[in-house]
Formats: sequence, structure tokens, C-alpha cells
Amino acid sequence: MTFLVKSRIIFTKIPTSSRLSYSIGLNIRRNFHINNNKLNQAIKNPYETLGVSSNATQSEIKKAYYKLAKKYHPDINKEPTAEKKFHDLQNAYEILSDEDKRRQYDQFGSAAFDGGFPSSGSPNAGFTNNFGGGSPFGNFGGINFEDLFGAAFNSARGNPFQHQQQQYQQSQSQMYRQYKGDTIQIVHRLNFKDAVFGVANVNVKFNAIDPCSSCNGSGLKPNTQRHKCHSCNGTGTQIHSRAGFQMMSTCTDCHGEGTKVDPKDYCSHCHGDGVTYNRNKTIKVDFPSGLQDGDVIRIPGKGSYPEIALDKALNPNVDMLRGDILINIKVNRDPKFTVKNKYDIWYQMDIPITTAALGGTITVPTVDGSNIRLKVAPGTQDGDVITIPNMGVPRNNNKSIRGNMKIQYKIHIKKPTSQVEKCLWEALADATNDITAKRTMKDTTKQNTDTTNSNNNSNTTNFNSSSPDDTNTLRKLENFITTAFKKIKGDDNK
Repeated sequence: MTFLVKSRIIFTKIPTSSRLSYSIGLNIRRNFHINNNKLNQAIKNPYETLGVSSNATQSEIKKAYYKLAKKYHPDINKEPTAEKKFHDLQNAYEILSDEDKRRQYDQFGSAAFDGGFPSSGSPNAGFTNNFGGGSPFGNFGGINFEDLFGAAFNSARGNPFQHQQQQYQQSQSQMYRQYKGDTIQIVHRLNFKDAVFGVANVNVKFNAIDPCSSCNGSGLKPNTQRHKCHSCNGTGTQIHSRAGFQMMSTCTDCHGEGTKVDPKDYCSHCHGDGVTYNRNKTIKVDFPSGLQDGDVIRIPGKGSYPEIALDKALNPNVDMLRGDILINIKVNRDPKFTVKNKYDIWYQMDIPITTAALGGTITVPTVDGSNIRLKVAPGTQDGDVITIPNMGVPRNNNKSIRGNMKIQYKIHIKKPTSQVEKCLWEALADATNDITAKRTMKDTTKQNTDTTNSNNNSNTTNFNSSSPDDTNTLRKLENFITTAFKKIKGDDNK
């Protein structure tokens, strides 16, 4: 039985993909599946195509497939590339929805479904052919019985896997391979104003793996070369025998290359690794407007370099790709402003109870740095909200099209601190027939004072006293009331 185990190698070029977003509410029952012949035409990374992780469940795979299939179905999407994307989705779902095919892809990559797979000459390698055509011992459930019987009964002709190794080595030299480095996670803090309006040319620091500048990633000293890997004898594969069966896997020492760097030929700068770890790298980033705490910005192809010692100039069929950079946004809180509903800026404005009752004019700050004068309507209630249009967060990075600014009134009531304030509040309570308000003034002209008031004499103020403060208080109150009555009677201009 022959098993080919691949590691860290992607056999098909994977296009750079951004975060998938879709929204559709159609109920379409078209044929979203294809046969194996169509599947063999072009195999792309099915996980990338459906936008799911390699450990996604069948439910997640099915959900992602049907949403994207509806989006790119040729009957709905008339874009020129929609049909190709739709077929790619079908291929991906055909693999991942079948556990056997998915297991074969995870083990062998796209080589499990093309004619170059070394364990079979059939173009449907890795798929059950139900004994239809070709050898009756073709692939059945992923098992090649021809290899199995050949390994069991033809050992007299030498190593039964020698031909497979040679075929695999030849296919390796001709096959396009792709290595990708790690994705780098960065946490970056923005102040509130920069998050609202955006900011350009910001230097963001990070650490990453880069190709060695001395050996250009080869891991070799000058004027030296790689030597045949002794672990696999230059084939790039290793054969393992267990319980009477043999398995063939990628060589773990040379990563399938068939060659290695001799320790005596190691580059003195990277010690044969071909890469170096660089700290305090910087990249200029333009942050768009409207960023919120928790948002993530992806910068493709600027992350770490693959950790493999390989001279790209000597390996034209190998593509070395950097990973991505993910910038996690943290927005500092502002003591005045908050953002709600993504585009609206809220500000809480404290106003005195007298302004709320009588009306007035207030000055409100804005996130732009300017001030706005607003008129407060008489009878304004606590929690009332006023909207200032086009003074919120810019939409789509366009500062001329913005959300709104919301002013929420908070009525501030302070405790009376002087006798004048107490007298006026109590006079207001009398004028509005507020019988629940506490009274502290004693009416000395009233003869029939009840027992309750007489018991509270110690807590009341006797304005017949000769205290200078009380006299001054009475004079202020008298002047205010006199002026007020004149205005009420219309005698203030006389």
C-alpha cells in the first residue's frame, strides 16, 4: 500500500484572498455539484476557496459553500469571472464535503487528484472509480490495489517503491510549489480623533522573519553548494515499513528538496537557516476613518518570510511568499465623546435646571475642535437629545459625507448654598403649589402655628434676628421680589 505524505507544501498557486462578505436571501435549488472529471480540471486550495479553516466542520463548510454558490451562480451573477468562481466553489465543496476526499487532500494536497500522483497513473487518483474502466484493481476508496499486490508479490524485482520514488522525484522537479510565511499579529492604539477621521503615514513597528541578507536565503557560504540529502538519498522521500506495509512520505530532513546544506558550509550570518529574525521593523500604514475598537486591518504579503533555506534563483518552480500582517485596533477612550451606530458621535451636555426650565444658549464642543452655540428650548427635560447633522464620523473615508452629532442634555441640580437660594427655591415651591418640598423659613406673621412647626424651631431661620447675614439675605430677596413683581405688573420701565 502506498501513501504519500506531503508537509508544508502547497502544489497549486493560491490567489490572495481578502475577508469574504456576502448577503443574499434567494432560494435557488440549482445543481451545485459536479462530477470527478470536472473536479480534476483545476484544483485550488478548497479551504481558501470557501473561506473556511482547515478544521472546519461539515456544517460550516456547507453553510459557506451555499452562500458563496448563490452569490456567484451564473444565473444571478453576470460578471465575466462569476462562472469560473462558481466552478472553483463546486470543486472545493466536492472535496471537503466527502470525508475520504478531504482526508486525501489533507495528506497529499492537490497531487491526490491529478495525473502526476505517483501511486497511480489514473487521472482520477484518490477517487473511487467503482471499477469502471481501466484496471479492475484501480483506485478503490483511496487504495491502489496494483501497488498493494505489487509490493506483496513482486519484491523479487527489487524495491517495489523505487519506481514510485523516481516518478515522485521527477514530478517534484517539474511541479510548481509554494511556501508561505507566518502571519504577524500587531496591536496598535489610536487616539479617538484619529480613529474617527483616519490618519496617514503612521509608522507601525513589528518583528518578522526575513531572508538572510548574506546568503539570499540559501543558507550557504559563498562559493559553496547544497549536497545530496543522505536521509532520502536525494529522492526527497522516505520509505517506512510497518506491519508488512510500506509508506512513502516527504523527507523531514530536506523538506522534499533532496538536497541539504552541509554544516561546514553554513552561512555565518544565519547559521544555515536561510532566514534571520529582525526586530523593530517598521511599515507605513494609512488608517481609514471610522475605525472602532476591535477592528482588524489586513496588510497582505508583508509578514514573515518562510523559514526554509532555499535559493530562489536556483529553484524557479518554487514561490516563496511572505505571510500577512494583521493590525488589531485599540481606540483610546475620549472623556467627552463616544461613537454609536458606527457613524454617530454622542456628547453629554450638563445644563443648569434654570436653563432647562427657562431656556437659554449654550456652547457645545465638537470632535473637530470647533464650538457650536445652541439654543435650549424652555422646559427641556433630562435626557432630551438634539441632532446636529453632518458632524459625525466620515462615511467611506469621505470627510464631506458624515454621520450626525447627538447632544444629550443632562440637567444639573445643585444644592442651595446660601439663604437667598433657599428662599428663592421655597418661593418657587410656593408659587407652583409644591406641598412636598421641605420648608426652612418661619413665617413670623402667622399666629396659628401648629405644633409640628413649633417643634422644628431649632431647624428654622428666624428672619427677625439682627444677624448681619440674615439682614443682607432679606435685602437681596426683597430687591429680587420687588423687581420681579414690577416686571409682572409691567411697572419696570416706570
